[in-house]
Amino acid sequence: MDIANGAAGSSASAQDGQRDDESGFRLKFCTVCASNQNRSMEGHLRLAQADYPVISFGTGSLVRLPGPTITQPNVYRFNETSYDSIYRELDAKDARLYQANGLLNMLGRNRMIKWGPERWQDWQVGMPRVKHEKDQGSVGMEAGVPDVVITCEERCWDAVVDDLLNRGAPLNRPVHVINIDIRDNHKDASVGGGAMVDLADHLNKAAMEEREKVGAAAFDAGGAASRASFDERVPEVLAEWQERWPGLPATWTVSWF
Repeated sequence: MDIANGAAGSSASAQDGQRDDESGFRLKFCTVCASNQNRSMEGHLRLAQADYPVISFGTGSLVRLPGPTITQPNVYRFNETSYDSIYRELDAKDARLYQANGLLNMLGRNRMIKWGPERWQDWQVGMPRVKHEKDQGSVGMEAGVPDVVITCEERCWDAVVDDLLNRGAPLNRPVHVINIDIRDNHKDASVGGGAMVDLADHLNKAAMEEREKVGAAAFDAGGAASRASFDERVPEVLAEWQERWPGLPATWTVSWF
């Protein structure tokens, strides 16, 4: 595991995280891949099913899905095309092909999670997500400010970190940006989704412990001073997680909204 601001961990066997529900506190998450279709949506679903507030995005210029040949991808615009419309278009084009390669199953899942793919660079951090109340994981994410961003490949991590730097931290609020290298296929996305929940559980446990020490009101405000003790624990939590998931290399840094 590479840590931009700290030390790295080693490898060991996998195990499930333990979620402590007594306070009802939940860290808020954001998952990111290139097209907001496979890996980020699997993570979005699994985190929502684990009762975490979550949103998801893609960092590409356009949504790209496999077509009949490698030189003929299906291309769509972010923020303008619903998962349902993509599903219906591909089903009409070649139902056998897109059922066989898993795209129809993936899109069928996605349209049950939210309306359509969103682009990270077009997102206004802190803008209330009033049109997303039907999204899975929307409860608790109404204000649109996550505590942790999880990307699914290095180029997405780079895009997120660079974009946050360019935004100039208008909210002056820290955010942990963690990359988990997940291959872009349905099987590895499923494994990665489980790994995200495990990481979320252990981060949330650490956050609850530090929240109890500093006070709920101060911690929940999200300021750098009140979150400092939690921020210092994140590298250790991530290193322990990496030991349980040695096949998923991780990178971490603290950035700012």
